[in-house]
Amino acid sequence: MEVPTNAPPPSTTESTTVTDSSSNAPSAFGSRHEQVVFCHDEASGLKAIIAIYSTALGPALGGTRFYPYASEQDALTDVLNLSQGMAYKNALAGLDLGGGKAVIIGDPTKIKTEALLRAYGRFVQTLGGRYYTACDVGTFSPDMDIIARESDFVTGRTVEHGGAGDSSVLTAFGVYQGMRASAQHLWGDTSLAGKRVGVAGVGKVGKHLVGHLVEEDAQVVVTDVNADAVAALRQTYPSITSVVDTDALIREPLDIYAPCALGGALNDESIEALTATIVCGAANNQLAHEGIEKRLDERGITYAPDYCVNSGGVIQVADELEGFEFDRAKMRATTIFDTTLGVLERAKSEGVPPSIAADRMAEQRMREVGRLRSVWLPTS
Repeated sequence: MEVPTNAPPPSTTESTTVTDSSSNAPSAFGSRHEQVVFCHDEASGLKAIIAIYSTALGPALGGTRFYPYASEQDALTDVLNLSQGMAYKNALAGLDLGGGKAVIIGDPTKIKTEALLRAYGRFVQTLGGRYYTACDVGTFSPDMDIIARESDFVTGRTVEHGGAGDSSVLTAFGVYQGMRASAQHLWGDTSLAGKRVGVAGVGKVGKHLVGHLVEEDAQVVVTDVNADAVAALRQTYPSITSVVDTDALIREPLDIYAPCALGGALNDESIEALTATIVCGAANNQLAHEGIEKRLDERGITYAPDYCVNSGGVIQVADELEGFEFDRAKMRATTIFDTTLGVLERAKSEGVPPSIAADRMAEQRMREVGRLRSVWLPTS
């Protein structure tokens, strides 16, 4: 695939955060978003929204979420938040890609069809490469193969079609690197051996993260709403233990807490109950509302920003744009260690919470590199 060079100037995780938009509803233009596109194909039943937050660093890349939103307004709220998050994630990951996201409104178990996905692919194609799509909640690599029959701007495809396949592998690896960096920052040692780590959510990403932790002799405690997933994981790793739910997990004596399920895991109640001194997990949008980051800081809890440590998945699918090589993508994902450490050190030196330091670093890169786009280059 050819990446456009003339674009004008932020999980793959498993979390879903839908904001109640009954009050303070966002504008359809978003908050400083470049472009918001509403897509409707009556014959297939497609109702989708594509939001491009920024193309300052390159074409926008972000997954397509297929979810039964209660209203179109809720879908708009989600896609605007997620697309901004992707811009920050891609910038902080050092990718020459902007941030975008798409949502398809409806229950994927009921309305997902080849016709609908292909209709969606044609809408993606109309953007001419300003937006590259990939997998997200409710969409999978085989779906991307179908979308790619109508669009040239698709990543996260199956291995059989030259794609990266399951991006949860490097998402988990990146979170593990972020955890090691957090340990280095707080305890002066990257080793997690003997540390008690609580993992909330052991789906696609969480189960891979548990594997890394067990391999390093960490003491792992898990929970998940799916009891079968916990049982299967305990068969694979007999040394791990489990608790009934997340509320019980955060009250366990922990060194590290890893939210790997739903967003909004860090709220007023959970922070006060939390025993861990490091929070580092794969879930998106972990901070329930503005101001939570300050309370974490006040309690002496080191927070590794979610979009910093869970960027391994987007690094993996972005590698497809060069012709996917797993070893190369994994090597790039190891840089999450340095990025996380840099965020935490900057937060300490500037006296701000890590989430603010991460935002500043992402915004600085978008600003400094993005301004180069104003220099015209001839095309061959």
